[in-house]
Amino acid sequence: MTAFWLAAAVLLLAALAFLLIPLLRGRRAQAEEDRTALNVALYQERIAELEAQYLAGALDKPQLEAGRAEAARELLADAEQGEGAHRSLGRWLPLALAVLVPAVGLGLYLHWGASDALRLREQLAVAPKNMDEVIERLEETVRLQPDQAEAWYFLGRSYMAQQRPQDAAPAFARAAELAGRQPELLGQWAQALYFAAGQKFTAEVRSLSEEALQADPREVTTLGLLGIAAFEEQRYADAMGYWQRLVAVLEPNDPSRQAIEGGIARAREQLVARGEPLPKAPKAAAAAVELKVKVSLAPELAGKVRPDDSLFVFARAASGPPMPLAAKRLKVSDLPVEVSLSDADAMMPQLKLSNFAEIQLVARISRAGSPMAGEWIGQSGVLKTAEAGAQALVIDTAEQK
Repeated sequence: MTAFWLAAAVLLLAALAFLLIPLLRGRRAQAEEDRTALNVALYQERIAELEAQYLAGALDKPQLEAGRAEAARELLADAEQGEGAHRSLGRWLPLALAVLVPAVGLGLYLHWGASDALRLREQLAVAPKNMDEVIERLEETVRLQPDQAEAWYFLGRSYMAQQRPQDAAPAFARAAELAGRQPELLGQWAQALYFAAGQKFTAEVRSLSEEALQADPREVTTLGLLGIAAFEEQRYADAMGYWQRLVAVLEPNDPSRQAIEGGIARAREQLVARGEPLPKAPKAAAAAVELKVKVSLAPELAGKVRPDDSLFVFARAASGPPMPLAAKRLKVSDLPVEVSLSDADAMMPQLKLSNFAEIQLVARISRAGSPMAGEWIGQSGVLKTAEAGAQALVIDTAEQK
């Protein structure tokens, strides 16, 4: 912000100079010219009158010369008086303009300007120190850009990480409103409502969960939530079925797998103790996906980017959540570069490339270091995930603000 205000001050001084210098010079020149012309006309009229009186014999030679001398003194005195009056006018007018122009400019900027957005942009260029700072920046982002679905989603996730489901639920609701009722967003929303209600499976939670699974039977957050709710209600066969479906779509090294398998084991024990049949295990999940993406910069942009500008390469669902499925962060100095995007690069365990049939690849350059907005972008069309193979992206388009 300091650099911005210094630049604004320099521009303001330049504007005042362009405004006041011609104005003062013009007024002074015009006033001086008009008054001088009037004084000279009066002087010439007086001289002509004296000469007429001399020719008529009313004045002798010494009286004529004395009259001429008196007229000259009056001309000089009028000129000095006019100069003094002009100086008096010039004292307050430039001062008034010098005060009013900055005041009006500052008022207009505070009303229509974007100082908050500029401050946020500077903050995003620095890595956050802790989760509280992450949440503070996300809250500022959604305040300034309330239509950004990704920011609302990550704000909800951050609230959940801090055990604040009451705050997370409206954030997920807003993300779903902006990005569409995608199953992943509905699952997160339902989970937040469940914990916000004291782990009660309310009618709203049930409705959101059913809607999510109808759109995507493998939506992991919803499967986990329904398993928990069924276990709490002692519907152990249902709980075991939901969790088995969940394990089937998780990666072998997923950190949550052990806890879910433990829940399945406890549900199985309860079913055996009751003498009830065990549900069948679902089929294995689809094979993991890996994409090779060659990223380059259009030659005409070489002079418009900086080597230390951030470069984000990511894949997102063609029809699904707005947040990236898999992403890599590099620098412009790394271009041209080939990156690999796979399920191992998933932003969240439940959002993997292999879970989506169609994707879009994006490469974005951001001077502020934000993956959600930048200056230049390159993107592919809609691709079949299983057939994507090796792809090439050229960053060649100015991103719309």
